[in-house]
Amino acid sequence: MGAREWSLLFLLSILWGGSFFFFKVLGAELPTLTIVFSRALLAAVLLNLVMLARRGAMPTTLKRWGEFVVMGFLNNVLPFALLVWAETKISSGLASILNATTPVFSVLAAHFLTTHERLNWSKGLGVLFGLFGVLVLIGPSILLSAGSDQLLPELACVMTALTYAIAGIYGRRFKDMPALTVATGQITASTILLLPSLLIDRPWTLPNPNAHAWLAMIALAVFSTALAYIIYFRILASAGATNVMLVTFLVPVSAILLGVAFLNESFTAQALMGMLLIGVGLAAIDGRLPRAVLKMIGVPSKS
Repeated sequence: MGAREWSLLFLLSILWGGSFFFFKVLGAELPTLTIVFSRALLAAVLLNLVMLARRGAMPTTLKRWGEFVVMGFLNNVLPFALLVWAETKISSGLASILNATTPVFSVLAAHFLTTHERLNWSKGLGVLFGLFGVLVLIGPSILLSAGSDQLLPELACVMTALTYAIAGIYGRRFKDMPALTVATGQITASTILLLPSLLIDRPWTLPNPNAHAWLAMIALAVFSTALAYIIYFRILASAGATNVMLVTFLVPVSAILLGVAFLNESFTAQALMGMLLIGVGLAAIDGRLPRAVLKMIGVPSKS
């Protein structure tokens, strides 16, 4: 990736790091599916208005809209719901760190779902470090205690990472389409998929949320969804799925800072160790650091 892609990646990490903070604020006021539907609806309205203003044309074929539906489910509906629910049980910082394993699962998914991105020794080592980091974060005691209140939400965050990884690979089929068009199509499809959730939560019967929740919802939809997905699909088209997923390791920085500053969350030594292990895993997956180390000690590397 060049300087432009790295700049967009850092901006995306700030926008998505904020989403973990907004989820926590909204989770205290609204049920999960209402938050997910409202986020998708507001972002879809905004992006469609931008498309109209720019006189952009959306695809009209059933095949393309079927692809938007699949992308919307993998990239929005399922992961949004899992993350929002998880953050009602665990801290936003921990959720963001577990979500940082997305590149690890991207490597595994690419190995099994594509023909040109196979595991090599550095990627395999990175996967092992990443998964070990997850084990450290969750903790052996919680894993051995199926009744723990934290186990299911932490596993939900890991499932979110896997879902995002598959979505990143699936999203490659849109690489020749403008980022705004893809972002609009998939978030619109997500909104349609989420319509039945209205019958579950019946949001019109809920108490009116406070001003902080309204501000969080607007920021979540405008910045952490609409703008973020335009940037996401632009990076995906130019740098590929594995590179764009590196954003998930940058996300915890802003998510943790917001959680500590405004939500009275703490950053534990266990969380730091897990994050460092995941970071080592990502460095191994990237490949450049292992090659540099081998070069320093005089060992030739072919991968």
